[in-house]
This record gives sequence, C-alpha cells and structure tokens, in this order.
Amino acid sequence: MITKKAAIAVMAGSLLAGPVATVVMTQPSNAAVVAKDRLGPGEWLLPGQSLTSGGGRFKLVQQNQGNLVFYDGTKALWTSPTSGKPGAKAAMQKEGNLVIYGPDNKPLWSTPTAGNPGAYLLMPKASGNLVIYSRDNKPLWSSTAYIGKLPSGHSLKPGQWVQSSNGRYKLIQQDEGNAVLYDGQRSLFTTPTAGHPGARSIMQREGNWVVVDRGDKALWTTKTAGNPGAWLSVSNDGRVIIYSSANKPLWTSR
Repeated sequence: MITKKAAIAVMAGSLLAGPVATVVMTQPSNAAVVAKDRLGPGEWLLPGQSLTSGGGRFKLVQQNQGNLVFYDGTKALWTSPTSGKPGAKAAMQKEGNLVIYGPDNKPLWSTPTAGNPGAYLLMPKASGNLVIYSRDNKPLWSSTAYIGKLPSGHSLKPGQWVQSSNGRYKLIQQDEGNAVLYDGQRSLFTTPTAGHPGARSIMQREGNWVVVDRGDKALWTTKTAGNPGAWLSVSNDGRVIIYSSANKPLWTSR
C-alpha cells in the first residue's frame, strides 16, 4: 500500500496535466464486470475488471494494457495516462485518492484527493462525469473538472474546468482558446487568447499559470515563475488566484 506522501508525489502525472501519447481506447470485450457502481475505500479494480452504471451505458474499465478508461457505450470519455503498463491495477485508497499501480506495485498515477479518508468513486447514472466524493458526499475530483483548485503541474484541456467549492463559479478552458471565469452565464474574467482553437492552460511547476497553443507556444502567462509548487484557486467570491506553495497569494484576476 502506497503512503500518502508517495501518492501525492505522483499527482502531477494526472491526465489533466497534458496530452498523453499512445493511449489505447479499445474496450476489451471480455471485461469482467464488478457488480456495483462505485469503488469504496480499500477496494481495487484488477486488469479486465470494470464498474458499470446507467443500465450498462457507462463503464469504467481497468484495461489489460494498463490504462483506466471511462466509457459512454463504446465512446471513451476519459482515460488515465497509464497505457503501456500491462498488469496495472487501480485502488481507491483509504486516505482518499484513486491510485493506479504498475505490475511492480509502484504508483503510476493518482488523483489529487489524498487527505480525505473514506472518499469513494461513484459512477454516473445519466451524465458523462466520473466523480470522487468525500465520505460526507462532497465532490473532490471529477473526470471533467477540478474542484476548488488546479494543482501544480496540472492543466486544463479544451472543455475542462475548475469550479469553486461552492459550485457557483467556473474557470473553463474554452474550445476557441481562451480560459474564461463564469458566474453562471456571465463572464468575469478571460485570458486574451481567443482565436487559438485547441489551446490549453497549464499550472506550471515553476509557478506560472500559462495558456499555450497546440504547438506548446506560450500565448499568455501570469508572470509568477520562480514560485515552484504554486497552484491555482477558483475562490468562492469569484476570483482566480495563484497561491505559492506556502499559500500566499501571488496573482489574482481582480
């Protein structure tokens, strides 16, 4: 069993941290279904096993080639960046994070949800969103969104977002290239990067929040480099804030 410290160290390997090469999307026809729609603390998905929900519409499969894939029918909605590791398996850790281990039992990837003992992963009934909830049923992570913060080293691809903990505000990486903070339908802040379809925004490990185009060329930045471990927050009062690793504010959208 991985320690909390080691699990946190692999969080930056999240799929949301950027594009992943050679991801295999083929759903195995012989996947063994685990007869439930959630993965509770201390439970595992072994190669070929899966969760199912929505009358069989949604399936989360630990594929034999190593990646964990969330399907709507035959369409892959989300995948972990662990393809090419045959024998990998997924565990919902008792301390709250979902971890994928290689065949040598070394962690390959983790959600940034450690420190939430009793958390569980729940399959959707109707929406295409895979969610990890705390034991008191508050969302901690989803396959399309971060809750409250974008950790150091993670990124938003087009259509992904960070929402405030109270659910009111969303920072969305839009398809046309700009990242926009919304209060409902009202825009509160936008990066000057529209006109670059496929752009994504990255909370870089050195401290910058930067929007890059498809070729990884920087289009805009908060100019907060030199602060390794800095992270992005969408606050409950409608601001985007960059904090240092010591939780001191470095930049704000207001």
